[in-house]
Amino acid sequence: MPRGDEARVQAAFEQWLANSGWTLRFKAERGDVDVDAVHADGRRLLAEVKGRTSAPGLDVDTAYGQLLRRMTGEMNTAYAVVVPESCVAAALRVPQAVRDLLDITVYAVNEQGDVRFVA
Repeated sequence: MPRGDEARVQAAFEQWLANSGWTLRFKAERGDVDVDAVHADGRRLLAEVKGRTSAPGLDVDTAYGQLLRRMTGEMNTAYAVVVPESCVAAALRVPQAVRDLLDITVYAVNEQGDVRFVA
């Protein structure tokens, strides 16, 4: 279970997904992706979540690395990095063209728990 601010960010994102027609899948073991969700139309979303820390750039870089390691190659699977608003700039350091090639989107969660699609 994520600790501290990461738990807050993850809970808000999971609630937003559930409200948007996604079903969260059970995580079988440690080391799995933070969020694994399936939409009714068959799309799958794997997401890594980070909270506020003293090293947001490093933590966001870690999130990208974790996603790369967990990529399935399945055509209907997309990926996301989910961060607090204060870490959006760090998440956008990976160029848009690279994120597009890898089908990675960025979501931000504000202090009130609102989620927004960033890129």
